[in-house]
Amino acid sequence: MEKDPKFIEMMRDLKIPITMFLMNDAIKSDYGYFKSLQAMGNHIQNHTLHHPAMNTIPLVRQKQEVCGDQKTLTQHFGTAPLLFRPPYGAYNNNTKIAVGECGPRAIVWWRESMQIRTIQYQEPDKKLRPGDIILAHFRGPAELKGATMTEMFANLLKRVREQGFAVARLEDYIQPPAGH
Repeated sequence: MEKDPKFIEMMRDLKIPITMFLMNDAIKSDYGYFKSLQAMGNHIQNHTLHHPAMNTIPLVRQKQEVCGDQKTLTQHFGTAPLLFRPPYGAYNNNTKIAVGECGPRAIVWWRESMQIRTIQYQEPDKKLRPGDIILAHFRGPAELKGATMTEMFANLLKRVREQGFAVARLEDYIQPPAGH
């Protein structure tokens, strides 16, 4: 996982909202990096402790993954995640049970994923639709063939704007249930 200080500057300068699904194993060496992004109004959400394919592990382990990340993220960032993104998009009924018992209120799926210069689409017409969720990772030159995270994100913004859309924060559209 890349923790590029220039990405924080970019987010601050452009005021682009993001939602971060964080896995404790990848962030535990530097919670402060993500606190900087959180301080700009970006939300921290649950992505498990260790990134297993949830549909391959038993319920008890799924609960450890989701509840453990929920507890850790709440302790370090001061607010409990409301959303959960399953690693690899892999989940089953036990995942729904674990998420329901651990605190997040919804499981989030994405429609597109950001590549270095382009968007990988699930639909053959290769077009964004209102409300589409685009997955992007905190990656650096080692994973991006020499490109930086800021370059990848700038390309994402270009692709989104070319199609007449703007980037929005998931939490602006998915509201917590009453009483949360």
